[in-house]
Amino acid sequence: MKAVRVHECGEADALIYEECTLPQPGSKEVRVRVHFAGLNFIDVYQRRGWYALPLPFIPGQEGAGVVDACGAEVSEFRPGDRVAWALSLGSYAECALVPAARLVPVPNDISLEQAAAVLLQGMTAHYLATSTFPLHPGHTVLVHAAAGGTGLLLTQIARRLGARVIATVSSDEKAALAREAGAHEVIRYDQQDFEAEVRRLTSSEGVDVVYDSVGKDTFLKGLNCLKPRGYMVLYGQSSGPVDPIDPQLLNQKGSLFLTRPNLGHYIQRREELLGRADDLFRWMRQGELKVRLDRVFPLSQAAEAHRYMEARMTKGKVLLSVI
Repeated sequence: MKAVRVHECGEADALIYEECTLPQPGSKEVRVRVHFAGLNFIDVYQRRGWYALPLPFIPGQEGAGVVDACGAEVSEFRPGDRVAWALSLGSYAECALVPAARLVPVPNDISLEQAAAVLLQGMTAHYLATSTFPLHPGHTVLVHAAAGGTGLLLTQIARRLGARVIATVSSDEKAALAREAGAHEVIRYDQQDFEAEVRRLTSSEGVDVVYDSVGKDTFLKGLNCLKPRGYMVLYGQSSGPVDPIDPQLLNQKGSLFLTRPNLGHYIQRREELLGRADDLFRWMRQGELKVRLDRVFPLSQAAEAHRYMEARMTKGKVLLSVI
């Protein structure tokens, strides 16, 4: 089969498109013919070596396709089933081995393209807004990178739950997308000081929660945007890792809470995984959640797709097409 592998960590050129051996499923695994693989910043972190993995490896934590073969102990799936997955490495390939416990069935009225585009980022947005800091009417939130794949989904879900959403973006086009997703206020962080704007928009009160996937460039100023006892939810680092801080800083700024959540800890139980995925698929079916596909690159152009993401050009979800 064809696959993309990383033999040495580094820049996007480290992604090598090459011939690989077709893998055989273990007893609790399923081999899936991949149709689409979703791109996420965790792929970049792993490619760069920020999140170290044994070399060589096939990147890709998310995808959708059709079951090709099942291990001896797999009873929930059979060849021909349409499935999607998140947090299972190896999606940048024509075939991927996925633990059966990580797979979710894809309803017939949801395309495999849409399933691959929503699962990881959608479940991330879901747990951020419903579990990490459960949103309710009356809450005000700040969403950084609101026009990216996760940002657009998080904005929609936060608005659906009744929160007031303040979004940060870097262009007029992205501002329009954030507003379309339901943002009440949009800040052009490349032209305005987002901290000052948040203070102005909240009459100096601050927000209840900051959802920050950017990291180094936004983290410290984001703390200044919070109300006393507010939540800093740092769930990514697209601009680089955040420098260590003295916990006393959280006290000085208002007894703040800081968490660095991970999707894996919010889908540990199978019923939790299926529940989050079912919510997403239901909202999509009902027209309450729109998944915006930005660009689809062929598998052979995975390096170019990574460069596109790292340049912060994304306006929605980026996929690799494998079929």
